[in-house]
Amino acid sequence: MADDISADVVIVGSGISGAIMAAKLAAAGVKVAILEAGASVDRGEAVETYWNAVIKVPECPYPPTAQAMHPITNDLDYWYRQTGPDKFSSTYIKVVGGTTWHWLGTCLRLVPNDFRLKSTYGHGVDWPIGYDEIEPFYGQAENEIGVSGNSKNDLGAPRSTPYPMGEIPQTYLDKAFAKALTGTKFEVASTPEGRNSVDRGNRPACCGNASCIPVCPIQAKYDATVHVDQATKAGAELHEKTTAVFVEVGADRKVAAIRFKRWDGSEGRAVGKVFVIAAHAIETPRLLLNSQSDATPNGAANSSDQVGRNLMDHPTQLSWALANDAVFPYRGPLSTSGIENLRDGEFRKIRGAFRIEIGNDGWSWPTGAPQDTAQQLALQGIRGQELDDALRFQTARHIRLASLVEQPPDPENRVTLSPKDRDMYGVPLPQIYYRLDDYTKAGFAASVLAHNEIFAKLGTTGVMHSPVSQGAGHIIGTVRMGDDPKSSVVDRDLRSHDHPNLFMLGSGVFCTSATANPTLTIAALALRAVDKVKAAVAG
Repeated sequence: MADDISADVVIVGSGISGAIMAAKLAAAGVKVAILEAGASVDRGEAVETYWNAVIKVPECPYPPTAQAMHPITNDLDYWYRQTGPDKFSSTYIKVVGGTTWHWLGTCLRLVPNDFRLKSTYGHGVDWPIGYDEIEPFYGQAENEIGVSGNSKNDLGAPRSTPYPMGEIPQTYLDKAFAKALTGTKFEVASTPEGRNSVDRGNRPACCGNASCIPVCPIQAKYDATVHVDQATKAGAELHEKTTAVFVEVGADRKVAAIRFKRWDGSEGRAVGKVFVIAAHAIETPRLLLNSQSDATPNGAANSSDQVGRNLMDHPTQLSWALANDAVFPYRGPLSTSGIENLRDGEFRKIRGAFRIEIGNDGWSWPTGAPQDTAQQLALQGIRGQELDDALRFQTARHIRLASLVEQPPDPENRVTLSPKDRDMYGVPLPQIYYRLDDYTKAGFAASVLAHNEIFAKLGTTGVMHSPVSQGAGHIIGTVRMGDDPKSSVVDRDLRSHDHPNLFMLGSGVFCTSATANPTLTIAALALRAVDKVKAAVAG
C-alpha cells in the first residue's frame, strides 16, 4: 500500500526516550521511522497561546485536538475514565517532542536503595538491575540532555562523571531557606536541571523567564525536539499526525507491523525488523491492550496480565505560607533548589520517602497567584496605591513547598480500556483505577510535619496544606521490567517477554516510583537499550 511505512526500526512516540533511541540508531546507520500521534509545535505560537490562556495549566499551550486527544489538568475526566476512589491527576501531551515541552526540567538520579526496595525495606519489588548497572548511562543522559548541576554534591547517588555544566544559580529565596535551615536535618541543595546554565548545543543559557512549565520561550530548557532533530538529520523519518492503533503479532510471536491512522483519514501499516513503543505509561498499555487477536487474546505483550498494572505517580503534598521577611519569588526557573537528604532511610520500612521541592513560583501552583492575590485584595475593598502596596508586600513573601511522595506498586492501580468510550480512531479511551495506600498516606503525614517545621524555622504566617494530593506529572509503571515473565512485561533490557522484536521505553518500565523526577532515568534506560535494539536488528 502507498500509505505503508517501512524501516529497520519502527518507534512509536517522539518523547525523550523514543527521540534518543531514534537519534542513536540513525547515527549508526539504522533505518528508523518514528510514528508520532501529535503535530510539531511552533514555539512562538505556544508562548502566545500560554499568555492568552485564561486557565494556565501545563497543557494550555498545547490544547488537545480531536486527532490527538490527551488529558488536561483542570478537567481530569476530560480524557481519563476514572473509576477509583482517588483521582489520578497527572497528565501528558501528544506533540512532536512529547511531554518534555512542559516538564520542569528536574534531573535527579534514583539513589541505590531505590533499586532494591523489597530486599532492603520489605515493600514493593526490586528492580532487575542495580544502581551500578545504570550509573554510566546516567552520566551519558546528563550529557545528552545538558544538565546543569553541582558536581561536588552527589545527592545520595554516587557519580563517576561531572555534570556537563555548572549549576543554575540559587535564588534569593533558596538562600533564605538555606540560611534558616542551617544546622537542621533539612539540607538545602541546588537541583540538577535539564536547562543550560551557559550557552550549549546551539541553545542559550537560561535567562529566568519563569514559565518552564508550560513552555520555555527560548529553549534553554531541554525538550525532546533536540533529539528528534538529531534523528531526522541523520536520516530517520518522522511521521507526525500518525497515531498507532494496533500491534500486529505473527504466528512466530514476533511483531509484524504497527497499524496506524493519520489525521487526514488515511491509514496503513508500519513494518520493520524491530519495534519500539515509547508512548508514555498511559498510551503504551492502551495500545497494547487494544491489540487483541487470535495470537494475543489479552492484548500484545500481555501473557502475564501485567500490562496496565502498577500505575504510580509521585503524589504531591503542596503547602504554602507567607514569610515574615521578603524573599522575592516569581523569578527564575520555577524551582532551583530542594531538600534531597530525606529520600532514603530505615523509615521506608513503614512509610514512603519524599523529596521536598522549594518553589520559586510563589503561590501560583496552589492559588493561581499573583493574579489571584490581586483579586482577593480587591475583594477586601483595597484600591489604588494601597492595593499596589499590599500586592507588592504579599507577593514578595509568598513561599511554597511540594513534597513528592514515594508510592509503591499496587497491581490494582491500573490502566484498562473504557468499555464504552472511544476516540475518533475507534480505540477505547484509557480507564483508570487509582487508590493511595497507607504506606503512601504515611509519607504524606510525615511531609506535612516536615513542612511545618521548615516554615517555623523560616518564620511564616498563614500556613496552608492542600487537603488532597496533587499530581506530579510523573506517570510511572504499567509495563514494568523484571526477570520473571509472569510478573513483568519486559526484561532487564526492555525487551518484551512475549515478542522478541518488541522493546518498550519510558517510565512505564519502572518497577517502583522512588522519589526522583523520572525523566533522567527514562533517558538513561533508553541509552542502555540502544545496543540491544541494534543487536536485534542485526540478528
